[in-house]
Amino acid sequence: MLTSHRLLQQYWHDSRYDHRQVQVWYIDRGAPGDRSAAGGEDISLEPYYLTIRTPTGEKPIPYHRILVITYAGVEAFVNRKVRRFEDAIAGDV
Repeated sequence: MLTSHRLLQQYWHDSRYDHRQVQVWYIDRGAPGDRSAAGGEDISLEPYYLTIRTPTGEKPIPYHRILVITYAGVEAFVNRKVRRFEDAIAGDV
């Protein structure tokens, strides 16, 4: 099983994938339901976090706060440790 970080690296650096097909849901304290989502075109990968480009600037998100990753609409990673978000996310994926 790939970690969220390794999976995202694969999507960004393996020519078989298009990172614009990636969608990431993450814990975003203060956002509605404490979660947000970003598409691959708004994400940059760093060693310890990903950077999300938002209308108000850039936001660093540690990899451990990733809840779900989809590729082309198909679920590729689910953080099972974060149970309280599963039902809320399931309807969005």
